[in-house]
Amino acid sequence: MGEDESSPDGIFELLQETDKKRRKITRSQLLETVKVKQFFDDGNITINERTCQGLECELCIKICPTNALYWRDGKVGIINDLCVYCGACVVACIVDDCIVVTRTREDGKVERFSKPTDVTKLFRTINSERRRKRLESLFPSREAYLSRFPLRTGKIIRKDEDKR
Repeated sequence: MGEDESSPDGIFELLQETDKKRRKITRSQLLETVKVKQFFDDGNITINERTCQGLECELCIKICPTNALYWRDGKVGIINDLCVYCGACVVACIVDDCIVVTRTREDGKVERFSKPTDVTKLFRTINSERRRKRLESLFPSREAYLSRFPLRTGKIIRKDEDKR
């Protein structure tokens, strides 16, 4: 056993690492049973109990794909190991800033949202990045694009002129 492992700090780090691995295995097994793909390993979800109107609407509980949200003592409870941080609950919630989701992407980028408009903007940005990367993979330069789709010269034909 090395000196680092026998020190209190080394043992604590080792226990934390083991606990994280165990939680990750348990989480993947739980998500496998509900047949939901896990996109984010790290994240957090919180519900503001003061603004939550869960007794009146139940929308977040109904829409959750993994059933991570449930009723507990007249409040909405969270099973963190089941939450995939998808944002469906935020989109469904009738109160802004009631549910806050924070998640970390594979590239280390942290995303935080608490309003349906935040989720929509985030998804639009993600989809734009995917489209841009796809286009860059197909056409790495302007010349590559123009070689496949050359510019047409001549008169532009409009739909109404085409019928003559």
